[in-house]
Amino acid sequence: MRKLFFILIMVGFISCGDKKPEPFGKASDEVLKDATPIVVDEKLKLGEELFNGVGMCKSCHLPDKKVIGPSIVEIARIYKDKEANMVEFLKENADPIVDPSQYEVMKTNFAITKTMSDDELKAIEAYMYSFLK
Repeated sequence: MRKLFFILIMVGFISCGDKKPEPFGKASDEVLKDATPIVVDEKLKLGEELFNGVGMCKSCHLPDKKVIGPSIVEIARIYKDKEANMVEFLKENADPIVDPSQYEVMKTNFAITKTMSDDELKAIEAYMYSFLK
């Protein structure tokens, strides 16, 4: 009987642990997940698919390492810092600002990017900007 009483008391103490109330207005993880617009997720997904697929960008650009062309992070950072338009560059309507010495290599890919819609190019741009922290 004493053991049962002791066990019940211990369970009572453990279950009444020090639970701190959350401050008023603090969002839970579920609320934050639901607050992200679906459109953004779809745009990033499309950008990733185009970048890694038909755009063939991945063959020269990796997220944080220079291969043939500059890294995605470097490209996104420079375009953001200079407030330049990546979409216009991909349409071949703007001069190269990241690594002009590699422009001739990149020119061969304009045949692909020029066939893409503005929405597709903006999706690639959004995908590339998503690598900035």
